Amino acid sequence: MPEVTLRRDHSTDLPLHRQVLGACPHDCPDTCSLLTTVVDGKAIKVQGNPHHPQTDGVLCTKVARYTERTYHPERLLQPLKRTGPKGSGQFAPVSWDSAIADICHRLKTIIADPAQGPQAVLPYSYAGTMGWVQSEGMAARFFNRIGASLLDYTICASAGGAGLAHTLGANVGMAVEQFAQAKLIVIWGSNPITSSVHFWRYAQEAKRKGARLVCIDPRKSETAEKCHNHIALLPGTDAALALALMHELIVHDWLDQDYLDHYTVGWEALRARALQWPPARAAQVCGISVQEIEALARDYGQTCRDGQPAAIRLNYGMQRSRGAANAVRAVLCLPALTGAWRHAAGGVLLSSSGARSFNKTVLQHPQLRQPGPVRTINMSTIGDDLLRPASAQFGPAISALFVYNSNPVAVAPDSSKVVQGFAREDLFTVVLEHFQTDTADYADYILPATTQLEHWDIHTTYGHTDLLLNEPAIAPLGQSRSNAAIFRALARGMGYAESCFEEEDLAMCQSALQGRLDFAALARDGFVALQRADAPFAQGNFPTPSGRCELWSERLASEGLDGLPDYLPNYEAAGSTPAHPLAMISPPARNFMNSSFVNVNSLRGMEGEPLIEIHPDDARARQLSDGALVRVFNDRGQYHCIAKVSDRARPGVVIGLGVWWRKLGRRGTNVNELTHQKLTDLGRAPTFYDCAVQVEVVPDT
Repeated sequence: MPEVTLRRDHSTDLPLHRQVLGACPHDCPDTCSLLTTVVDGKAIKVQGNPHHPQTDGVLCTKVARYTERTYHPERLLQPLKRTGPKGSGQFAPVSWDSAIADICHRLKTIIADPAQGPQAVLPYSYAGTMGWVQSEGMAARFFNRIGASLLDYTICASAGGAGLAHTLGANVGMAVEQFAQAKLIVIWGSNPITSSVHFWRYAQEAKRKGARLVCIDPRKSETAEKCHNHIALLPGTDAALALALMHELIVHDWLDQDYLDHYTVGWEALRARALQWPPARAAQVCGISVQEIEALARDYGQTCRDGQPAAIRLNYGMQRSRGAANAVRAVLCLPALTGAWRHAAGGVLLSSSGARSFNKTVLQHPQLRQPGPVRTINMSTIGDDLLRPASAQFGPAISALFVYNSNPVAVAPDSSKVVQGFAREDLFTVVLEHFQTDTADYADYILPATTQLEHWDIHTTYGHTDLLLNEPAIAPLGQSRSNAAIFRALARGMGYAESCFEEEDLAMCQSALQGRLDFAALARDGFVALQRADAPFAQGNFPTPSGRCELWSERLASEGLDGLPDYLPNYEAAGSTPAHPLAMISPPARNFMNSSFVNVNSLRGMEGEPLIEIHPDDARARQLSDGALVRVFNDRGQYHCIAKVSDRARPGVVIGLGVWWRKLGRRGTNVNELTHQKLTDLGRAPTFYDCAVQVEVVPDT
């Protein structure tokens, strides 16, 4: 390891040149260990930690430019108070004391009002940082003490999590490093060249050893181009494909009957359903050929039958349609049918976040909340919920909104309604931010937050099972404060005297572990690898109620739901609406992370400008050429952007790469002007990729 200095404060006697260990905070399965070089108190370089096996010294293009983001000339460095209309972006600097005092006065007024009360207050946050201290540590304590409404964290992973819970029992799967030993890798609903470069390293290692790589994705992504086969199914049809694969495994007897008999529940019922899905039926639903289905089934079934490991890497692209959780459940069944779990390099991985090593309760102090009913607001329906009046069913109207680690005006679905809600003059809004985002433009107060280079935090992961520590490399710039420090100040302003509101950030990192891990080793190395079995489900032992892989879920059946996975058509399937015949998906642009990094000039320069990819056949039918300005529209709104005519899009599907800030797009909108607020089958998640549109050329004016 390089010599590092574990800093307890920002004293001036620190080395003039040093390297500080940290962790990438962003919503990515890789959760890299960082090494920041600091010279004379300034961070000059952020690189991957070469001593962390999962990172191996490599960072994505985005995080490698983290100093550009930290020292960005538009970085917010002092509290701001709104001076103009909401959305105008007009603010004036104020002192921290003034901002905290006024915010707390407004909060106390709302809480004391019988017509409003504490549940009229709503926190809105997500994965702007994945750290447990700066996300839902001190913030959760603060809102629990208020008795605020709870937020249902659904916008990314809850449908997949529901599928995992009802099949494998928790967010568990094979170890990511084991993919390097697989003989067949199916990359399903994922573009790891963009979203998980370290998994892609393992896949490439396997490929060099002779493994076959198959990508299942409606878009011919950068990853799909590098795989042996690409299956470009229609959005939301993944469950139909998985059931047809099961059909072929059954009829050709590419099964591990011993595994099915001893380590699964519900095999006979699933067998009967799968036999209803011959390849011809699934091919028609998925918009692919019978031969593609038969070939994938043969590759998968015979690989396992020959005693070789076959691995499936799921990601969240497949869980943004109506039948998302059912689709995840269907794919999760495949390794049980073939006994792929018997191999360390076989099985499936969607999320490994079930291997946490700290106590969430210690961080969040739910005991601060007074007994009684609690309202929960789904973050994916924030557009509707901000516009709801008080009622017996809904409760009080949302009167105060605190946004941190998120940019809902840009990223939440049906954004025209989100904008209407944020524009309410009677909605008191506080935003903790690094930059004046689309959401910050609607704030009453913007409070400047620290970046990852300026605060302590602790990180678990969902792509591997290491735990990481982030040490601040530099002092907070300007007047910025960590999220935890801001909520500590707000707690003092509210008069909350509980000792938990005095706990400092580093102490929160330490107490979260509750002695389960050696904190000194974590501080020294920046990471601790959690121990786990090489093939954890070789003999069952799933964290389900039965201890088996639940092909049929008694828990779902007891709720009156289908206990088996099934195919559920999209709300808005391609071609189902004559006025809007094209399906649209909106995966992230390669150089953005959700809406983060959009304002980093070098990265935005790589992306160019907002665009939509459209297949040549669909472009020809609309008499549009590459580079044309187009209007993408449906009944919810319209989005103007440049058309990229490309076979990356399959016929009938357009690709609206996101998530651009609205203010940086043409006419002040982005792709979420077109998405809707309908939810998935399980998990209450958004259906971003279940969206029908039309595209037309914008006439010259």
